[in-house]
Amino acid sequence: MAERRILIVEDDVLIGMMLVDMFDALGLPEPAQATSTDEALALIASEPLAGALVDINLGEEKGWPVADALAARGVPFAFTSGGGDVIPAEHASCRLISKPFRIGDIETALRAFGV
Repeated sequence: MAERRILIVEDDVLIGMMLVDMFDALGLPEPAQATSTDEALALIASEPLAGALVDINLGEEKGWPVADALAARGVPFAFTSGGGDVIPAEHASCRLISKPFRIGDIETALRAFGV
């Protein structure tokens, strides 16, 4: 069975690189990465995942379809945002990690996923 990875859904390449560096600093395997809803949905359908960090704002898109797909598969996830977003009621219990990220906040979210 393939190793379950964490999925990072983030449209800003520099922020994605920073998150990968945080995973490395925490001694975690390199995460799967997607920069759009379509890329994320393809990874969710094809890869075993232990959890996900989903940016709410993906360019002109919102991360809600990604959250819905993760929830439907029972994959734990947390939202990430620069602020000002209202999380839909069906995902209101999900953790929100605010930008700029602190490594401790990322580590806490990943531990909640059982990583």
